[in-house]
Amino acid sequence: MDEKLIENAESCYRLAEQKAADYFTSLNVQVMQKTYVPTLTNDLHSWKQNHIHHSSLLSFFSGGKRRSNQKEYHKYIQWLNYTGKLDHYLDRSISYIFMRDLGKALDSTKTQTRIRHVVDSLKNHLTDSTVKDRGDKSETFSMVGLYRKAQKEGIESTMIWVVDKLKIVSSNIPKGMDAEQAQRKLIKIIAGVLMHVVEEMDAEISPEERKQKLDEAIRLGYSYGLTYPFIDDLLDAKILSAEEEKNYSDLIRTTLITGSVPELGEWTGTNKDLIRFIHSELKEAFDYIKSHQRRETRKNFFEQTYIFFHSQEVDRLKDLTNANYTNEELYIPIILKSFSSRLIVRSLINAPVDESFENQTFFYGIYNQLADDFADMFDDMKEGAVTPYTYYMKYHDMRQDLINPFELYWTVIFNLIHNVYQSDKKTREVILNRAINGLKRFKERMGTKKYKEVMEIFASGNPKFNRLIQHLVQKADDVDFFDKLLRDHMISILKNERKEQEDFLATIETVRNQINKSLAIPKGNHVPLMKEPIIDAANYSLEGDGKRLRPIITWVMGVNEYGLNKSAIMPLLRSLEYMHTASLIFDDLPSQDNASIRRGRPTLHQVYNIATAELTGLFLTQKAIEEQASLNQFDSNTVLNLVRYSAQVTEEMCKGQAVDLDSKGKQLTLEQLNRMSFYKTGIAFEASLIMPAILAQAQESEMAALKKFAYHAGIAFQIKDDLLDVEGVVSKLGKPIGKDAENKNSTFVSILGSVDARKAMWDHYCLAMDTLQEVPRNTTFLKHLLNYIVNRDH
Repeated sequence: MDEKLIENAESCYRLAEQKAADYFTSLNVQVMQKTYVPTLTNDLHSWKQNHIHHSSLLSFFSGGKRRSNQKEYHKYIQWLNYTGKLDHYLDRSISYIFMRDLGKALDSTKTQTRIRHVVDSLKNHLTDSTVKDRGDKSETFSMVGLYRKAQKEGIESTMIWVVDKLKIVSSNIPKGMDAEQAQRKLIKIIAGVLMHVVEEMDAEISPEERKQKLDEAIRLGYSYGLTYPFIDDLLDAKILSAEEEKNYSDLIRTTLITGSVPELGEWTGTNKDLIRFIHSELKEAFDYIKSHQRRETRKNFFEQTYIFFHSQEVDRLKDLTNANYTNEELYIPIILKSFSSRLIVRSLINAPVDESFENQTFFYGIYNQLADDFADMFDDMKEGAVTPYTYYMKYHDMRQDLINPFELYWTVIFNLIHNVYQSDKKTREVILNRAINGLKRFKERMGTKKYKEVMEIFASGNPKFNRLIQHLVQKADDVDFFDKLLRDHMISILKNERKEQEDFLATIETVRNQINKSLAIPKGNHVPLMKEPIIDAANYSLEGDGKRLRPIITWVMGVNEYGLNKSAIMPLLRSLEYMHTASLIFDDLPSQDNASIRRGRPTLHQVYNIATAELTGLFLTQKAIEEQASLNQFDSNTVLNLVRYSAQVTEEMCKGQAVDLDSKGKQLTLEQLNRMSFYKTGIAFEASLIMPAILAQAQESEMAALKKFAYHAGIAFQIKDDLLDVEGVVSKLGKPIGKDAENKNSTFVSILGSVDARKAMWDHYCLAMDTLQEVPRNTTFLKHLLNYIVNRDH
């Protein structure tokens, strides 16, 4: 590596380090002299007037609505709105974000106007969504909601891209790291970059330019945010060996110093597949950032990222068993990393230099870092991580020279309120709210006993001041913040989504195995005079690696939602798979799609012959009817209705396939393609939902909703099939790609192009999801079925 580049990077770090050292020295003097105590005591006494309310007999008998638990997201928002507290709650929350993340001074009229606008908009959204809340089916972070917001801005493709990226990242988070936290951090950083970009936009910006800026903001946010799980968290998690960790850190350092990502080369170690994936993703992200950097901001970007990375490394390499770290060694790196992480965002989006922002961010960063380290101190202690709190907790009895981080924390608060923000009343209100709220949350999480033990260590230096703080922690209210509520809610949703998805996949695998065991068609008991090629051929087709989605859907809806007996509906499951397999046999024939591979094996007409394939298809359709007629544990009229419906479905499928064959070489309209796709695919999904509903004698309104769901789900499935025919991998698909183009079929891709076809797929996804609100059942399985349909790779 060029020595001059290394020297420039180190020089830049030393300058930042000196600035941090000067700041730390000034804080240290204030800690030693305890100059913060009398002023903050007055501040807190004044502050508590608005936050400690004495109950009265009148309020007791007024029958006011009981306070909702903050963990119940929608109910808590409803409670805040009902009690008239929502405005103040959102105002302090948004004010804090403007101050912390955007570096804004709250005494600015312009800033206050922007905060009011955001608060009003957010309040309307929250109250509207809680009014429309339909129990556990309402999701704050639903793909439907995000996609429709993206549609309004014209950035649907960007939203699809970032959602796909987030899923890839989540699926590649190794054991030992928290996948939900990784997703949450990424989403938070994307939102943060978006927020910066929106605040920088001119009010007169054109829709097209706004669309471009929002697209870039999301991609830049993802590209920058990717460094948190795949650099910061990965190195903290101790997943890599010592040698891998060193090599990986060197690779990152070289990238930041030279401005280019080195080739990975031969990677030795057990994590080579993981590192190869991460290297590829980070290189793509880094190249995107670099390509969008202007010359005037590129230098700042690389300097700030180097300061951030190097300060993180200095901290990461500390050992909690080392009793000799100085106060400067403990605090200067966290000052550096806490302010540089926010400055990076400004250069990332090519924002002009703003000395006010840089100054306030520099002084503010350590406050946030100390608050986070306090909240995480026991997790950090368990992992052996060195933070000001873990180190003081371990060595305060042996090292009288150590600065108490809790005292430094209050010193920083005093410094921010009175020296950085010039004693502004609203700033004081927001910062003290945040400080007391942090202690209340810690106490609630750790329990009163543990909290007291912690306070005995960290708050022993100022007994009178501490008594005041503990009184406020005990009594004060209206100090909670929306971003904390949102964070907890997001983590809860992500964990719940992961659990639901695991249950979904486990259910599919379990039921699929049961169905596979029951599909084989037995031969007659008599000794045949000749072979039975039709049964052999049918079993050959049934033994293929099919997904069995249709009978699985029927089993889940029939057994889990309608309470039908498992063994009683087995004939129905077989009939669905027999009918579906028959349709595939016909579809693969030379007279139709002329396919050579199906379900990972040669198609039936190639293994046997065309005549046998045709007869086998007909044989399986009759076996399906025979199975349906064997549903002898149900009312005969109900079974007759089911058989009648099944015959109608088969008729419609034949019509759809005939239209498909007739359309070869013709350009269909989108409406024609939608109709044909429903007949080919959607109606089979409909049957798998409606047949168990018929057996359960469900209401017509419910069946109408299920049909509507199947219509949109089926078209989404077909669009995904068309996309996979262009973009898929043969080994995963189990059939050749490019057959649609070869057969001159009209597809969603040929009519709309890949980009718009993907948008159409998500449109139908959203419409299908909407329809689930009309189904009076637990629709979790169907929700994840939709997710599977649009995200599958085969």
